[in-house]
This record gives sequence, structure tokens and C-alpha cells, in this order.
Amino acid sequence: MVQKEAFSQEISRVLARKSLSRHSALSALCPFLDDFGILRLKGRLKNAQQLSQAQKNPIIIPKVHHFTDLVIKNAHLNTLHGGTELTLATIRHTFWIVNGKQAVKRILRQCVQCFKHRPKPASQLMGDLPLHRVNPPGRAFEATGVDYTGAFYLKASRFRGHHTYKAYIAVFICLATKAIHLEAVTGLSTQHFLWALQCFIGRRGLCKHLYSDGGTNFIGADNSLRIWQKEFRNSIDTDIAPTLTARGIQWHFNPPHSPNFGGLWEANVKAVKTHLYRSFKLTAMTYEELSTVLTQIESCLNSRPLCPLSADPNDLSPLTPGHFLIGGPLLVPPEPSLSDKSINARFVDGQRLLRQFWHRWSADWLSHLQARPKWRQERTNLQIDDLVVIKDDRLPPNEWKMARIIDLHPGEDGLVRVASLKTVSGTYKRSLSKLCPLPISTNPTPKPEEVQ
Repeated sequence: MVQKEAFSQEISRVLARKSLSRHSALSALCPFLDDFGILRLKGRLKNAQQLSQAQKNPIIIPKVHHFTDLVIKNAHLNTLHGGTELTLATIRHTFWIVNGKQAVKRILRQCVQCFKHRPKPASQLMGDLPLHRVNPPGRAFEATGVDYTGAFYLKASRFRGHHTYKAYIAVFICLATKAIHLEAVTGLSTQHFLWALQCFIGRRGLCKHLYSDGGTNFIGADNSLRIWQKEFRNSIDTDIAPTLTARGIQWHFNPPHSPNFGGLWEANVKAVKTHLYRSFKLTAMTYEELSTVLTQIESCLNSRPLCPLSADPNDLSPLTPGHFLIGGPLLVPPEPSLSDKSINARFVDGQRLLRQFWHRWSADWLSHLQARPKWRQERTNLQIDDLVVIKDDRLPPNEWKMARIIDLHPGEDGLVRVASLKTVSGTYKRSLSKLCPLPISTNPTPKPEEVQ
């Protein structure tokens, strides 16, 4: 019955003893009808004595059919959720599926048990850059991202017998210019963070917008994070938020466990660690030594080139974050003044150069941010009540939690990149990169035109 539905023309030509059309999917199989009127493959293994007759002449079945799906699922379960090759080899003892490898892969992608062991996170078209990254502010660090990294061990002093203690690095980065500011912090409490923020404001000026991660990656990957995490989150509304509000600072939180939403400061955390590991080998230092080392690393990172300083091909000096801080790279010695100008004239020249820096930033640097390095295709949005697996890097894939989507948070372009979930242990808010939609469909068998 299946063959009559899928290969009616081929069966009629075989009965009439006519050759099949070269465009037929069975033209390379040399099919014939057995005594029961079943279409079988006439292969080249007639003289293979170790094979059964069913293996020498397997029954031909179509690529897309409900019966074919049942055959594949049965073989997949009999082989204890075997892979594509093992499942296909088992099927070919009895049946020959046209384009069998593609059909087996299609069914195996729908196996929930196999998916749980190798879940694939969902993706969506990369979103537009936020407002504060593509518009020139009045000065650097008006919109700032903050993150922590560590822990590092410091010596109480250089004398023998003194104990060591943990220290962390607070990384502040300007969203517009990529200028960076580093502060050594000796604790993870709310007061330590406010002290680091006060030092940053005292040196770089008051910021208007502060961005940070809202999950565990705000403080870092240290074990003591689990102790301070709950206390820090509880103190945001009672201590930190009133302090920032009194100063006119607005704090923006990214979704929990979503480092891709803060890629700018995550990349700079990696750069800070690279300089620290390679140059200073993380030997136990005192607090003063760590502060000095962080200042040197800060000057190196603020001297990174962004784009050419001018359109002149003979101009070899690049535009760096340091130009927006002191008017030039921090590692380059100052040029001697060739003319004695008044203070007002020098101030006017400085303002003119600063405007030129922002012009080059707008003309050249922003163009580098146009391309989407990944997530280039627009995907179908997740829907409410969809079942997903929550990715957790601390656990093996088969222990990741199952969840159901209860709310969606689309962006300005209407694409969903964040969703609220409900699990047996509570509700969570996660980005799309941490969600693996289960391959469950109400119509698992696609239409032939969809497969093509």
C-alpha cells in the first residue's frame, strides 16, 4: 500500500517491462516485483552467501511517509538510540529507504531522549547595538559597563609569615569609546562595590548610566560568589539603588546568565586576565603592587587602536580610547610644544581636537560595528507554552532542567531574545542562548515539498 502511494508510476512501468525514467528516484536501484507484488531492490550482492535474501533484495520504501518514520523509530529504539549509520545499517537488513541517510537524520533530530544528551541552544538574529554605544556622549564614561573578575591572592605585607587574602578586580568600561578603568577590590560585599564605584567616579567623573550583568557572572566565577550572591541582590534595593539614585545614576541589568548581552565588558575582562597572566604570572603581590599593575594594564588597554586617526594615508597614528581621556595614547610620550600660546588658545585647540576625535569616531569607528559576526539569520520566535531545556554549564546535559515558557520579552524589532520560564523549582528569566527548544512538533512528518 505504501509503495502504491509513493511509486505508482514506477510500478506500472515495471509491470509493463519498460525502463524507468532517468529522473526517477528509483532509476539507480533497478527495482523488480517479487511474487507478492512488492517492489524490491535488485542489487549486486546476489552471490553473497552470508547474506539473507531480504538483505540482498530489500523492500524499497519512500523517504517521506508515516510508515517510513515508524520503521526508522523502531530501528532507532532497537539499537538503543543508535546514531545515523547504525540505525540505517539495521534498517537495510529489511528495507531500503530512498535517500535513507537524510530520512534517518530527520527522525533522529526529533528524538527527545537523544536531544537531551546533545541539546542545541536556540539562536536569533543579532540585535541592534544599544543607544549609548552608537551615539557620542558629552564625555567618556557617561555610560559605563561594570563587571568583576578574580579572585587573586594578595600578601598582607612583604614580611615572612604574613597570610594571604583574596582580591578582585572591578572593570569599568565606557560603552562608547571602550576606555577602561580598573579598581582593585578586596571583598564582594555591597560596601566594597560602593567604595570601588566611588573611586571610579572620583577619577573619571559621574556617570549617568551603569550597565552590568544581573546574574552570577556579575561578581565572577569565584566559589565565594554563592555566599555573597543572595546578599548582594537583596542589598541592591536597600543600599545600592538609593545611593546611585541620589547621584542621578541609572542602573541597567542584563538578563541573568546572559554574558552575550554584556560582550563588551566580558571581552575586556578577558584582555585584563591575558595581560595579568602573561606578564606578571599571578604571583602573590601586595595591594600596592596589584594597584600599580592594574594601572599599567589600564594604560595598555586604553592605547589600543580603534581606527585611523585621519584619512591621510601618510598619517600612521590611530585613534585610541586614550584620545578621549587625555588627547592621545597613554603610552606615547608627549610632543614638545612648538609655539607659546595663551591658555585660552590652547583650550580652544584642545576642544577642536576633541571634536575631531568624535568626528573620526562617528565616521570610521561606528562603521566597524555594522556587521553581525554571528547570529545572522532571523529565526522563528519561541512561543508561550513551548518546552525547553535550560542550559547550565555546571551540570552535564542530561541533568539540565526542563522548563515551559510562560512569558516572552521581544525587542524593539519584535524578535524574542529573552523569555521567562517556569520549572519545578520556580520561575526564571533567561536569554535565548541558554534555551534549547525540545524537538516536539504536532506534525512530525513534513510534506514532500517542505523536505525538498
